[in-house]
Amino acid sequence: MTEHAGGGGWAADDRPDLAGPHPSRLFGQLFDRHSRPLHRYLARRVGDLADDLVGETFLIAYQTRTGYDPGRGTARSWLYGIATNLLRRHVRQEVRGLRAAARAAGSASGAEDHGNRVADRVDASSLARLLAAALVELDEGDRDVLLLTSWAGLDSNEVAEALGIPVGTVRSRLHRVRQRLRAHASNTGHTRSGDE
Repeated sequence: MTEHAGGGGWAADDRPDLAGPHPSRLFGQLFDRHSRPLHRYLARRVGDLADDLVGETFLIAYQTRTGYDPGRGTARSWLYGIATNLLRRHVRQEVRGLRAAARAAGSASGAEDHGNRVADRVDASSLARLLAAALVELDEGDRDVLLLTSWAGLDSNEVAEALGIPVGTVRSRLHRVRQRLRAHASNTGHTRSGDE
């Protein structure tokens, strides 16, 4: 089994028949493949709740396995869709985490006097604070699309499968979010020369 570039999935068996005769074995394989990246994604969004959400994601997946249609999407995107639905119950936790990240980035130590490194850290800290603040302002659907793309590494088709929306909607949301983030950055004076 080989993973395609970008960690996206496995060619031959990324669309397993979960309603088949050996679901436990298949779920063991799915867990081995997808639990770590799913945990990293969830931890970035809700911190310590990620452990519980990974377990709950696989429990729900197992309980609803007969509803999984390999013709509609990969097992990976199906699992991220379940996890994203679970995240929606914890939006307040995520928003608190983003606000805490913004505060923490703002209070990063500037005690070093190594000229450029200090300036770089201050700039990165400021950008992290602004990004976290901008993420808080996004509506839930836009934030899900952005973070599934950037933090989970799903492509537009996988995000569409995970969220049950058309791929065109994913692309238009990404475009809108990028415009909002650029506008937010330019309004706060944090654009880089390489940004468009």
